[in-house]
Parts: sequence; C-alpha cells; structure tokens
Amino acid sequence: MKALEIKHLKVSICGKVVLEDFSLRIAPGEMHAFLGKNGVGKTSLAKVIAGDPNYEILDGDILMDGESIIGKRPDEIARLGFFLAFQNPVEIPGVSVANFIRAAMRAKLPKEAPFSAVDFYKELYAKMEILHMDRAFSSRSLNDGFSGGEKKRCEILQMMMLEPRYAIFDETDSGLDVDAIKIVASAVNNMRSENFSALIITHHSKLLEQLRPDFVHILSAGKIAASGSMELVENLEKFGYDFFREGEGA
Repeated sequence: MKALEIKHLKVSICGKVVLEDFSLRIAPGEMHAFLGKNGVGKTSLAKVIAGDPNYEILDGDILMDGESIIGKRPDEIARLGFFLAFQNPVEIPGVSVANFIRAAMRAKLPKEAPFSAVDFYKELYAKMEILHMDRAFSSRSLNDGFSGGEKKRCEILQMMMLEPRYAIFDETDSGLDVDAIKIVASAVNNMRSENFSALIITHHSKLLEQLRPDFVHILSAGKIAASGSMELVENLEKFGYDFFREGEGA
C-alpha cells in the first residue's frame, strides 16, 4: 500500500529513549506538520527515517510503500524515493551545486540509462528561477560560505530536482526572513500532488500559514500529544506547549 508508515517505533541514542511507541501514517499527497519544544524527538524521527546509524531501533517498523526500510543504508532509502532537507546542511568545498545534484540524479538511474546534460541544466535553471536564485549559484561549492537562507534554498532546489515521493523538512524555515519563507513555501506547494507527501518540522507558524498542511501534530516527550488541523496551531499560540503535554490538549 502506498504510504509512509511508522508503526509503534521505539528509538534510543546513547542509551536514551527519544521516541516511544510512535506511530504515524502519511498517505500519498498528504502534508503533515510537527511542532514541539527542542528535544522532544522531531529531528530524531527525521534522522531515523533517513537511516542514521547512530540511532538504535528497539521496537516497531518503518514502511515505505509497504517495504520496511529498517536496516537500510541512507542511500538505499533515498533511492526508494525519500528526501531529507537537513536542519544544518553539510558544506562540501570543491563540489559545485550543479555537479552534486547531477551526481545525485544519476545515482538514482540504472547505469545504462541516458542522461542529457542539456536537459539537466534546462530543468535546473527553471527550478532556480522559481526559487529566485541566480544561475551563477549553481557553480558555487555546495553550502561552502553560504548564508543560512542560501543553504535552505539549496536544499529545496535539490528536492525539486530529485522529485522524491516522501520528503521531510527539518526546520527549513529556520533563519529565513518573511520573503524567503514565501518563496520556499511556493516551491513546496508547486510540488504538491498525489505523488508527493511531506512532513514539515518547525517551531513557527509562518511557514505553515503558507503551506496549510492537511494535519498538524504536537510532539511531547517522544510521542504525539495532539493531532488536528491548522486550528491546533492557533491553540498552540494561545496556550503554549505545556497545554499539550501527554495529550492534555488533544
């Protein structure tokens, strides 16, 4: 069945349990949002799904379109159609943005599959225009000397080119001004279709106001304390996170 399913997941890192009996299903075309204080498990969930080996899965399963991804390498999970927009993207001096994206795209294809450089750059420049990025940006070393906003736009550019089925945005709006948030939101909204599902991790409501996710979840102590619509965000702004501890605000 087509969906990203997390079933009764229990996860620890360095001996500390960070997710406990965690379950969630993201169906095709759905957009979910996670909000919560620092340290409640939001980023841990993203890294576990991406295959970070530093986390130990004690119980439960993660299924991508019915196939368990537990134990798979990050590159294998990416090839299955998953993308993680990192909170703090890694700098890679000497590797241009264009060459990095081209290598990632070719890695998803069979070795004998044709790959047109002309078509690649045509598509790349079209996507960069949507993100209001100058073409010269594509020749810069990946994230090397980039501002916070440039790193986040570069992550979105990679996602747009790779066209994953499932994407997680880990605080992509962090450090972005109002105009940049609008640009990023517009690009993500352009991706929305029955073939694309997303999970937005954030501390703020500005990006969510632009994206209007289908479901909003409040995380507390490694569990979902409440789920609902954008109305949940309004209640959060009124009452704060403490109102949602252990399901009080559900």
